[in-house]
Amino acid sequence: MSVTRLEILDRQPYENGRSFGDVGPFDRIDAIAHYAVDPLHAANQGIVDLALAARDDEGLVRFSGDMTLLMPRQPERGNRALIMHVPNRGGRQLSRLNLCSRPDQDTAAVDPGDGFLFECGWTVGWAGWQWDVPRSPERLRIGLAAPDVPMAARRPDGQIQLRLQIFQGKSSLPLTDQHVGDHGNHRLIRSADVNDTEATLLVRHGPYGDADIIPRERWRFARAVDGLAVEDDGHIWLDGGFQPGLTYDVLYTPHDCPVVGAGLLATRDLTSYLRYGADGPTAGSINHVVGEGQSQCGRFLRTYLHLGLNNDEAGRPVFDGILAHIAGGRRGEFNNRHGQPSVQPTPLFGHLFPFADEPQTDPLTGRTAGLLDRQRQNGGSPKIIYTDTSSEYWRGDASLTHTDLASGGDVTLPNDVRRYLFSSTQHSAGDVPLTQHTTFGGLGSAPVNIVDYRPLYRAALMNLLAWVADGVEPPESAYPRASTNTRQSRREAMATLAAIPGLAMPDPDVLTTMYPLDLGDHAERGIAAPPAVVGRAAYPDWVSTVDADGNETGGVPMPDITVPVATHTGFNPRHPDCGGPGELLEYIGSTVPFAATEKARAAAGDPRPSLAQRHASREDYLGQVRQAAQVLVERRYLLAPDIDVCVDIAAARYDAIAPG
Repeated sequence: MSVTRLEILDRQPYENGRSFGDVGPFDRIDAIAHYAVDPLHAANQGIVDLALAARDDEGLVRFSGDMTLLMPRQPERGNRALIMHVPNRGGRQLSRLNLCSRPDQDTAAVDPGDGFLFECGWTVGWAGWQWDVPRSPERLRIGLAAPDVPMAARRPDGQIQLRLQIFQGKSSLPLTDQHVGDHGNHRLIRSADVNDTEATLLVRHGPYGDADIIPRERWRFARAVDGLAVEDDGHIWLDGGFQPGLTYDVLYTPHDCPVVGAGLLATRDLTSYLRYGADGPTAGSINHVVGEGQSQCGRFLRTYLHLGLNNDEAGRPVFDGILAHIAGGRRGEFNNRHGQPSVQPTPLFGHLFPFADEPQTDPLTGRTAGLLDRQRQNGGSPKIIYTDTSSEYWRGDASLTHTDLASGGDVTLPNDVRRYLFSSTQHSAGDVPLTQHTTFGGLGSAPVNIVDYRPLYRAALMNLLAWVADGVEPPESAYPRASTNTRQSRREAMATLAAIPGLAMPDPDVLTTMYPLDLGDHAERGIAAPPAVVGRAAYPDWVSTVDADGNETGGVPMPDITVPVATHTGFNPRHPDCGGPGELLEYIGSTVPFAATEKARAAAGDPRPSLAQRHASREDYLGQVRQAAQVLVERRYLLAPDIDVCVDIAAARYDAIAPG
């Protein structure tokens, strides 16, 4: 087993010994897992540059990573199931399942929220995997203690492409992903040579606009200090400054070359150790394991499956089930030379065919492949539930996971896969009050989507557990399909939605679109190099159809979508004040309330019935919400105890929108 030692740093009662339902109190364990992997082992062959890393006298590559575990103090009172969260940028987050608020700042604390996971008896774990997360107690990373992340020999080839788009003008920028804002703060990807004559800075309007080369004498590897450019291999400075909304690409050779894919092995091997190890803290107490990840981490799990990694070095299956949330059709730079795990703009290395699970031929490139090909060949395929929001569809990639690229029709999902769209939602669960400001520092042209879909998500988790533990199949998949007349193109949807006053439409000419990418021989060598677009033929961009209120019909609706007080979308164009007008704010949706009265509706020319016309009172509205929630319970898309949660969510939205 490649986990050679678990170095326990701290073990203490979780939440001061608080008891969670019938399960009782939990313990929290913080530790460093020490790994030793054989680069020649068949189970590790797909990890890029692992063979180039330093080896010990036994021929093994050694590294380490953080871990946190929350487990019932009396394991026999738990459900004998482990949920391994892939930590998003090093955070220990339970907000998407335990219905707590996301903290404003990084914290090592784990907010129990409403205690859902613990009252259900789950053992909850996180394994540090990301090399560029900074060293701090608040965040989990790989390589906390010596030996650090294995480093491959730096090669002269393989420039990286770092894409930069900002909301406010700045003289200099750090060499790290900009999109995640305050949630990022990653280690800088430093330049190997501040005087690199091969480094290039490009600027364009929109992700696919024609690129202009900015002369080398106008920019340098430096940061702005008191109005001066001070040489710095971790920053880039531009004469005249970087302008908001424009898309910049800096191409350069980085200083370090970590074996980025070691994070995939850490996830696999620590999970295997917790499941099978005879000397670990969970020995003998785990029968079933679910891997869970959202956004970046959902893409991580899609990459994990694509590489066929769900078998440990002993050939045993690691995850019984995988719950991959808001990943859409993307993977990511999780196993590439010079890979940037947090990078996400389009088009980049993670936006590559295949998108769908089963093999198909891409008519634009001629390639034939499926996402799960290697895992099917290796055996040990887990049950999979994919969940997406409307934002992943409006981003242009989610529909590719279930579209036949040759015919344009639907593909048949495998029997061990379910897929759900949470209708009329955005990437992260929404909240009130209404605001145009986003969590990433941007500004939307309309108020940000306020739909909180999390009750649907935890029902998906419990359905997955019942599937892997008891063979109880989840409810049928629900997503936009040609066969059910619940899909349309983005342009068709915009033509319908344009009649709603106050709902800003994206510019169709600058919509993020998925084109086939060509990486040349870089793909074979695993180098995260700048891709080239193959021709101008784009992949299809199906989204859900909408009803007369502008809300989506092609997925699973929360009760306050079935009984709405507003139109909710998965898109929100950038406000002109933050540049890039008409471009989508990735991950952000819109909410446009209904008029309160018929008089206000008529004055605005709003085709949607007013709140006064729809509901006799607040009590009448919430009664209809409760009925809609009960229907979801009967269809098993919602857990019965969460009916009241859904009513409370709807009440908060009604109170935020309806007149007092």
